[in-house]
Amino acid sequence: MVIIAFILISLLIGFGWFSYNKAAHTKWQVPREPFPEQWRSILNQAVLFYASLDETEKQRFENKVQEFLLNCRITGVKTEVHLRDKLLVASSAIIPIFGFDSWKYTTVHEVLLYPDMFDENFQFEGDSDRRILGMVGNQSMEGIMILSKEALNLGFKNESDKQNTAIHEFVHLIDKSDGEIDGLPKVLMDKQYALPWLEQISKETERIYAEKSDINPYGATNRAEFLSVISEYFFERPKLLEEKHPELYELLEKMFNQKMADRKLAKKRTQIGRNDPCVCDSGEKFKNCCGSVHYGKKSA
Repeated sequence: MVIIAFILISLLIGFGWFSYNKAAHTKWQVPREPFPEQWRSILNQAVLFYASLDETEKQRFENKVQEFLLNCRITGVKTEVHLRDKLLVASSAIIPIFGFDSWKYTTVHEVLLYPDMFDENFQFEGDSDRRILGMVGNQSMEGIMILSKEALNLGFKNESDKQNTAIHEFVHLIDKSDGEIDGLPKVLMDKQYALPWLEQISKETERIYAEKSDINPYGATNRAEFLSVISEYFFERPKLLEEKHPELYELLEKMFNQKMADRKLAKKRTQIGRNDPCVCDSGEKFKNCCGSVHYGKKSA
């Protein structure tokens, strides 16, 4: 069944991705063009992390976003992919590794955006048990990530729920960089932090089972899921994490080399009129597209 599903996916997205991936694997591309002003407007409006950076940091973030999109294709499967979607995927990739200047995502070459949740056979239609919001591929899907487009956008629209599916999956990818997804990424973790980290996981997992923790219960699944779940919390609500889980926060701050609690994740963003063209270049009015979360359903 999995093999059949993979064949169907390959037919949907075309066989060109393999040659593209091979090329990306052999020659890493770097930005040579100025960062588009339209892209900057979207980031300021949609990504609080970016909006919190100073001008020098913003330039570095922009360069990393450009570099990511030059080397990783974003493909929609039965859904349209707008510029905003691409920038949100790229931002999700860059946020966790922003503290590391030389990091490159050389193990992922394509992100597939599905319209909604999907099942273990990569199906997002029909009566199957569709509960998956994101997945890092392996074996026949090596080098590919799958994300629910709906979950991707929700992760950036709701900054108070401590959840961001795309960041979750990119942390899995970072975890996988040493050969396995086990919640102990060597690229992030000095040996001196390994034992305290494992102790914190054990301690907090017990609290989750006892329903005495505000951490997403999915984090108790295993060490890898705990890392990704607590990373979502760290990047979405750092001050709250520092307040409620100071030891966990301190370890994550050292692992990601980012003082997230010091960042001003302000709600103020670039003002866009409700009838202005949407910054994602969809051709719609802002109120009917990216601004629909504020202005309600599509209107005339």
